[in-house]
Amino acid sequence: MLLLDTCALLWLARGGGALSGPARQRINAASVVYVSAISGFEIGIKQRKGKLVLPARPGEWLDTVVSHHGLNILPLSLEMCVRATELPAIHQDPCDRLIIAAAEIMKLPVVTADVVFRGYGIETLC
Repeated sequence: MLLLDTCALLWLARGGGALSGPARQRINAASVVYVSAISGFEIGIKQRKGKLVLPARPGEWLDTVVSHHGLNILPLSLEMCVRATELPAIHQDPCDRLIIAAAEIMKLPVVTADVVFRGYGIETLC
């Protein structure tokens, strides 16, 4: 099992070329690959601000990507939301803090290019 950061989800949706070979292998071999529900929020915000161009509305696009790649949505629990507020102030992005908290609680490695994630002692792949 593993968790995709939003950047990794976007790379996977674009064919996975920006993912390393080992990261692609881990994704393909994983029994379950999660995407945090907060990634939907983050993608919608990026699209609305013009930082991300999608071929469909964010919800439709995400449904297609999740279905096509056999991904599982990891809902945000109260425990994850509270834990994100308790994490050391290493990372300032609230969406990433929620992904980090989810990974910590669920004991999941995270596929991400964000090296700051490592400061929380969770396994990362890029």
